[in-house]
Formats: sequence, structure tokens, C-alpha cells
Amino acid sequence: MFPIRDHNPSSRRPWVTWMLMAMNVALYLATLPGSQGGEILWANLALYPLAVVNGELLSGLVTHMFLHAGLLHLGGNMLFLWIFGDNLEDQMGRFGFLAFYLGSGLAAAALQIAAEPMSPIPMVGASGAIAGVMGGYLLLFPRARVDVLAIFIIFFKVFTLPAWVMLGIWFALQLFGGFSMVAGEGGVAYWAHAGGFVAGLVLALPVFLRRGGPAFWSRTHGQPPHPEAVYSDSRIPRVTRR
Repeated sequence: MFPIRDHNPSSRRPWVTWMLMAMNVALYLATLPGSQGGEILWANLALYPLAVVNGELLSGLVTHMFLHAGLLHLGGNMLFLWIFGDNLEDQMGRFGFLAFYLGSGLAAAALQIAAEPMSPIPMVGASGAIAGVMGGYLLLFPRARVDVLAIFIIFFKVFTLPAWVMLGIWFALQLFGGFSMVAGEGGVAYWAHAGGFVAGLVLALPVFLRRGGPAFWSRTHGQPPHPEAVYSDSRIPRVTRR
């Protein structure tokens, strides 16, 4: 189950969101297996908790946010950034959103390092920063409508959920994964996701308060402060049973 779009259009072009996506794609292509210097570049830009604890390779705290371990890893992260990033950039401004994004990523890395400080396993991915985007989105637009695609073996179904339901389920899954993960094993950095999400809630709080705090929710009912997007139904004809 994953989101495919929201009903929350932005009022201006999200240049920073597009730039971040372009940087992630460019570094993914530059670090593909077989590319010249790709493996060395990937190794130098990843985040190593054990190294950071010892005061080494600190640049990885930032550079790891732009690396990905595979096409699905990249595609999933870019999908979430595409759906939720433009609305926060709209509310925070370009430079404010960039600072928010990087701050969320740093907070995500900090929690993952705190959870496994002696881990030599490299950490890569924009997931922590994008989790922050999701946390900020939840604070500002808890009742924005999000279209979700559910896949069960060969059955596909698109349905619409309020943002607080979809994002709440996602956050709960990260906490479950973090508590159930065996220390020292590679895989998903659940604590980075959870840390980034909470950091996003906190870092978006000044914007929320400037909009009026609870009064902002009262005015908008937790929905976008502008007319929501309306999508036309599919033009694919329905085949009825005979």
C-alpha cells in the first residue's frame, strides 16, 4: 500500500523539491555498478555510524541523503517527495523548505546513530529527510485527501484516505520495525524514519504557529487552505460480466 497522489495542489512551482529529486537521480546514476568511480563515490558519501561516533567521515551526515541502494529505493523515496514536498515548500518558501529538509535528515541520522552507534553498516537514502516532510505535512494538512494504491497479489485498488490515517499507519509501521529489528542487521533504517518524522513535526511547528496554530485548523478543518484538486475518472471502459 503506497500513496500515488494527494488532492493538495501547490500555488507555485516547487523548484527546490524538483532540485532535490534531480540530485538524487543524478547521484544514483553516477553510483550505478559499473560506472567509472561509482563504487568509490558511493563508499565515500555513505554514512557510517561507527565512523561518525569516532569523529570521522562527518560529511556523510549530509551526503548520505542523496544516495540510494537500488531503483526501488530511489523510486519509492522520490514518489513520497513528489507527493508531499511541494506543499511544504509552498508554505515554508524555498530556502525555508531546504533547511527543513536537511534538518529533518540530520535528525533522522542522529536517531539511527543513537540506536546503533557501533554499526559499521553504511546508511544511505533520503528516507529520513522525506519522513520529516511527511511529519510536517501531517501537522499542516492532517485531513488532506491522499489517493492510495493497494496491491494484494494480482488485485489492485485505489482508494482515498485522510493524510492522518495514511501517515499514521506509516509511522506506526516504522516504530514496529524499529523495535522488532535485530541489532547489527542491515536493512531498513526504521529509527531514521521515525526520527525524521518526529523532527518534521517539530520543525514545522513554527510555520504552523505563524498560520495561527489551532485557529489555522479551525479555518481549514485540517484540509488544504485552497480548493483541492479534483481528478477525473479513468477513461478505461468497464467490462461487465455476462
